[in-house]
Formats: sequence, C-alpha cells, structure tokens
Amino acid sequence: MSISQPKTSAAGSPATAVVAYRARFDECGPDAILRASALLRWAQDIAWIHSERLGFGRDWYVERGLAWVVRGLALTIIEPIRMGASMDVATSVPAFRKVMARRRTEVRAADGTLAAWADTDWVMTDIARGMPTRVPDRFPGLFPLAEKSFEPTRVAPSAIPESASRHAITVRPHEVDPMVHANNATYLDWLDEALRDGPSADVLSHLPRVYRLEYLLQAALGAELVGAGWGAGDGSIRYHLLDANGRDIFRAEVSRA
Repeated sequence: MSISQPKTSAAGSPATAVVAYRARFDECGPDAILRASALLRWAQDIAWIHSERLGFGRDWYVERGLAWVVRGLALTIIEPIRMGASMDVATSVPAFRKVMARRRTEVRAADGTLAAWADTDWVMTDIARGMPTRVPDRFPGLFPLAEKSFEPTRVAPSAIPESASRHAITVRPHEVDPMVHANNATYLDWLDEALRDGPSADVLSHLPRVYRLEYLLQAALGAELVGAGWGAGDGSIRYHLLDANGRDIFRAEVSRA
C-alpha cells in the first residue's frame, strides 16, 4: 500500500523545527505502542517550541489577547512507535487562510522512516471576544514555502444510530489545558475509551490508519458530555461528542489507510 508523504520546508531552516522525542512508558498502551493521543501532544509541544524559537512565546500571545485554537486535524499513523523508541519530530507551516494556519508535523524513526504525520488546522482567536480574527500579516512571511490557502479538514455530520456505543464523560481537571478547556489530544483518549472494545475495534489497531477530527465547540472543566461511536457501512468508525444540549462539539472518523 502506498502512503503519500507530505512535503515540508528544508530541515535546518527557521521555517522548520525538528525535535527528538522518546515514546515514554506512560504514553503507551498495554501493547507498549504509543497512543494516537500522544502524537497529538507531541505535535502541540513542538508547535510551541517552534513558535518560541521564532520569537512568539506564550507571553507574546497573552499580551495581545490572541490564541491559536485547533479546528480540524488529519492524522495518519503508518508504523507502530514502540515504547522507548526515539523519534525525530519536524514541524512547519505550509499554508495560511485569512484566520487560519495549517501546521504540518512529521514523525520519523532514526533511519528516516516516516511513522506518522498530521495536518493541524489552527484558528487565530481573539480571546476577549471568543471569535476568529485575522492572522497577523507578519506570520506568512516567516514560512517562504507557505501556500495562500488550503481546504480545512471537516467531518460531515451523521445521524447517530440506536446501536451506537455511548459513554458519559465529565471533563476532569487533568484534561484541561492553559486555554481552560479540554485539550484537543484528550478527545482521542475519549474516542479510544468508547470504541476500544466495540465491534469495529480492529480499525483502531490496524496500520496504516487515518483520523479526521473536527473540533466544533470547546469543552470546559466540569462539562457533562456524551460520546457516541459506531461502525459505518464503509468500514470506518464514526464518533460524535455531544454537550448537555445535544449539540455536536466534536466529530471524528477513523479508517484504514
């Protein structure tokens, strides 16, 4: 099976950051394989490292009342990452829109083998208004290979079948990040919890596999949520996370690559 490999800026350029990560014991499941949610945490961490290297640390954003909020994410896992493995993680920003930026992350073994990659769609947000705002004009110029636009990652809404596996969730303190809502990687832990033992659980262990995630609303500390997951007719897994009013706050699709 052929997996298309994304293109990034040249290593060593300020437009790209490369950081070594080790698959820690606590980041792996009972099979001693790195969880998908851990890859999202690596992607978040290296994004901040890259931003700080370019002179845009958290204080810079706080002073201006700005923040990046994840809206969509596409993750492809190609090879298993075993506990203790050292991986080179690279990040760059290949495209912008008016209020959005796409950040690409690649995870490679020491021999250069591509193990996973992700495209994360971030929305520049005015914290006081809680609304999207324009990306600062200076940002695109930092990434000479950046394209002017991209198609955001979306997950189409689906009717939840009666047979769907459901579970109740209360957002706990350790799941909340400095933005004071559930961290985007936590949603994959909830998905895994809901579907790991279901009839379509083999999709979650198959490699290569692809995740498409869309974050619609924030989940605050203490929020009462309901997750619903089911196997779709095309062999994929669908997952919706609903708030107390029955609104979708998160949708996901997991499939074999």
